[in-house]
Amino acid sequence: MPKIDSKYKEALCIAPKIFWVGMYLENDPFQCHPYFIDNGDESILVDPGSMLEFDELLRKVKTISSFKSIKYIILHHQDPDLAAAVPEIERLIDRDDLLIVTHSRMTVLIKHYLVTSSYYEIDKHNNTLITSSGFRLDFLTTPYCHSPGAFVSFEPDSKTLFSGDIFGGIEESWEFYAKDDYFDKAKRFHQEYMPSKDIFNYALSKIENLDINLIAPQHGSIIKREYIGELIQKMKNLDCGLYIDEKYNRELLDTINELKEKERTIQERNRLLFEQSKRAEIGEMLGNIAHQWRQPLAIVNTLVGILKEKNVQQLLSKEEIDDKLIKIEKRIRYMSDTVEDFTNYYRPEKEKIKFTIYEAVLKALEIIPFAVDSENISINISGEQDIIIDEHLNEYVQVIVSILTNMTDMLVERELLHVNIDIDIYRDDKSAVLLISDNAGGIKEEIISKIFDPYFTTKHQSIGVGLGLYIAKMIIQNNMNGSLHVSNSKDGAAFEIRTLCVD
Repeated sequence: MPKIDSKYKEALCIAPKIFWVGMYLENDPFQCHPYFIDNGDESILVDPGSMLEFDELLRKVKTISSFKSIKYIILHHQDPDLAAAVPEIERLIDRDDLLIVTHSRMTVLIKHYLVTSSYYEIDKHNNTLITSSGFRLDFLTTPYCHSPGAFVSFEPDSKTLFSGDIFGGIEESWEFYAKDDYFDKAKRFHQEYMPSKDIFNYALSKIENLDINLIAPQHGSIIKREYIGELIQKMKNLDCGLYIDEKYNRELLDTINELKEKERTIQERNRLLFEQSKRAEIGEMLGNIAHQWRQPLAIVNTLVGILKEKNVQQLLSKEEIDDKLIKIEKRIRYMSDTVEDFTNYYRPEKEKIKFTIYEAVLKALEIIPFAVDSENISINISGEQDIIIDEHLNEYVQVIVSILTNMTDMLVERELLHVNIDIDIYRDDKSAVLLISDNAGGIKEEIISKIFDPYFTTKHQSIGVGLGLYIAKMIIQNNMNGSLHVSNSKDGAAFEIRTLCVD
């Protein structure tokens, strides 16, 4: 039995606020390592282990903080050497807000331990966990290393990687910190537990892009920065999957290739959508400018015609020429200002600003004044004019313009004599709500679920490509973390925009 330094019999700080709280298991080549992150009343327990280490885990955590301070338990995979003690840990923590942080593909198996806490599924939270104090963990999925839903956790401030099974070792003679011979101790473990070289390298390719100071694996030894680069390179050349059937190995590789292909397809689709949206924006801008120019051009053309006719008849006086030129100049200045307004409207912003929703509504109505000036359309604004949000003003205005444009289009499409549009601004708890509704008869039930889909349109292709409302929803959901919904009211359609309200 190796001689273990007495200091490893206590909780050991391996990085700022990060503690090893494991124990040495005699005559066991698999040394299992739980870790504790001290984060006040939102502390985190990483890979807590089985009941074999439970008493030592409890004792060591209590020397750092209260067990009830733990709000998150991270499970990098579902094996019993990592997760079996969770039900007993839940009982001692006794918190209603305790969360099991794992991948959704693991929850179907972890539940068999009789875990009762709610799950924080990393793949449904943008592979990130940020506590209320601002402490952050980033998650990288490492599928089939060795579990389908396996992942690793990276703490960017201390640059510590909690690597789960990856970089684990089978050690007959255990050492807390790895030395330059650690690859020999880790080699056998990865040959037996990683399904193939290609799959393992897929995971390593993600990890090597990180700036890592310390690797804290579930098994084996903790690895300091000086050994990490060389270890990864040696791991890349390691032949894995020695005990896996060749056909199964091929299926796993096909799965990885399929995931890569889907990722490329999504990226290409997003690129095409972006290009199409920019073309749509340019087309919309030109269409709006053309509409704004139509009346002043007609006036200028009329004035020029009058000047030409009277000039032929030699009936022009200096006073009339001056008057007509002033009128022409006024229309030309208006047309120039229109171009400038639309150019500013479509210019992307770099920073968020604070503005009132009422201000955004007025700007949107300036963009499409034909909707307000029309005798067939009445627009009524009500609610609180001082509600402030902190977002990209032009993007928010673009969303309002898209909604109003779709509503005013109904006037023509359905040959309506008059349409009322009601714009209501109000607070709902912490949300700032903008509700835009009309009395144009609503949206057909068979298409209401599709109107935010890309390329869906009921208009002729000459006036619509079906991207306006899709882009509007992306802006609100992706850029502003808000929501955009549509429903049918008694008389027409109602669009609800929710964003975070500034107190």
